Amino acid sequence: MGIVLKQSFKNTIVTFIGFVFGAVNTLFLYTNILEPRYYGLVTFILATGAILMPILASGAHNALVKYYSGQAEESKNGFLTLIVLSPLLVILPLTFALWLFYDTIGSFLSIKNELVKDYLWYLFLVGLAMAYFEVFYAWSKVHLKSVFGNFLKEVFARVCVSILLVLLYLNIITLDSFLKGIVGIYLLRTLLMKLYAYSLRRPVLDFKFPKEAKAIIGYGLLMVIGGSVALILLEIDKFMINQFKALENVAFYGVATYIATSIIVPARAMNQITYPLTANYLNENNFFELESLYKKTSLTSFIAAGLLFVLIVLNINDLFLMLPEEYRGGFNIVALIGMAKVLDSLMGNVNAILYYSEYYKWVLVLGACFAVVTILFNLWLIPLYGIEGAALASFMAIFMFNLSKLIFVKLKFGFLPFSKATFKVLATLLFMGVLFYQLQFPFHPILNIALKSALIAAMYLGILYRFDISEDVSGVLSKWLRRREE
Repeated sequence: MGIVLKQSFKNTIVTFIGFVFGAVNTLFLYTNILEPRYYGLVTFILATGAILMPILASGAHNALVKYYSGQAEESKNGFLTLIVLSPLLVILPLTFALWLFYDTIGSFLSIKNELVKDYLWYLFLVGLAMAYFEVFYAWSKVHLKSVFGNFLKEVFARVCVSILLVLLYLNIITLDSFLKGIVGIYLLRTLLMKLYAYSLRRPVLDFKFPKEAKAIIGYGLLMVIGGSVALILLEIDKFMINQFKALENVAFYGVATYIATSIIVPARAMNQITYPLTANYLNENNFFELESLYKKTSLTSFIAAGLLFVLIVLNINDLFLMLPEEYRGGFNIVALIGMAKVLDSLMGNVNAILYYSEYYKWVLVLGACFAVVTILFNLWLIPLYGIEGAALASFMAIFMFNLSKLIFVKLKFGFLPFSKATFKVLATLLFMGVLFYQLQFPFHPILNIALKSALIAAMYLGILYRFDISEDVSGVLSKWLRRREE
């Protein structure tokens, strides 16, 4: 776990820096500078682009991670050429289809919000940029270099958006220029990722593709389902709210879900390096290391996600006081999405185990079924309960999908991610929640959040260290304490 902890630590720092900028954008700049309907439009554009990403990438980024370590040196140039060109098999036909059926697609997406129809190309270009970003990011990850790509993904775009929002506030740019700037940021991010990936291994155009080229492309296309399932579970709620409610509701929902999304930050940071390692262990049939990685990623992610969930829930009232009046409330949305993110973290690297194993086809079928279930849940619950119904639909679908993956790995590989330490962490989190639930300070919300968070984090980490619940966490804390003593 040495390289995992090292790069995960760096990625976590980068991701939290990105989260800080994202929080400033989401909770303060967007809410005070843009009208709610235009904030809802931006949220819709980015969410739809994210849903399009796996389709436009045609699973090339997944195929790169799965097959790269198994390629002989003389076949890698042909393999990488195939990976870079394969998304065009999907992108070119979809580009033509959007041009040909623009009005039809626009009419469907703008049933409730006419404003959306004018921005279809924005959706497509953001999705295209996200797709090739993931391809070049995977290029760097297979070389076990994930930090710069994570910086571009988590920090760069958000800092650029902050700058655009400030320029808009100062009337230096127009709203139309701001929206075009959003698209430009994602295109520029992809270009920078491409240049970095090529610096790690210089591209050589080679049309002598590997013998298993059909299998590689087939795997990638099948992984479109896997990627789409993941994005549907994450983003379809924002997309479908647009079909039933005014765009303002997308903005309100986006604020609440962003608060909860911070919970997944440590797991996302860890996944950047554990995914290629998982693929390597599977290619080598090293199931002992695979099980060890599964358990450690689950426990470490759960420790971090659980702490963040407790901090958010116990500080949510103070946080809402810092938002404009129309964005306050939404505790149920934050709680439901937050619990879903904790469950995702508890699963460790289960997605990598399933998607890079020989059982990926079964998992894709299972995932496709749950994607349909998610859409049906949203169709059922949004008209009944509005944006809270969307949150409930997401929680139910994510819980059921994670449970099914847990059972599948147990049946096929014979191991679970849980240990006695998992339940010790759960008991600690419950204890912390009960202990600090009634604690309220009479100061400014920012000071209240800082004081309560510091107390909770100090006691939580102290308990973990005192009882040596996690070997990795205790090791990190021991090194930090030794440095302090020196």
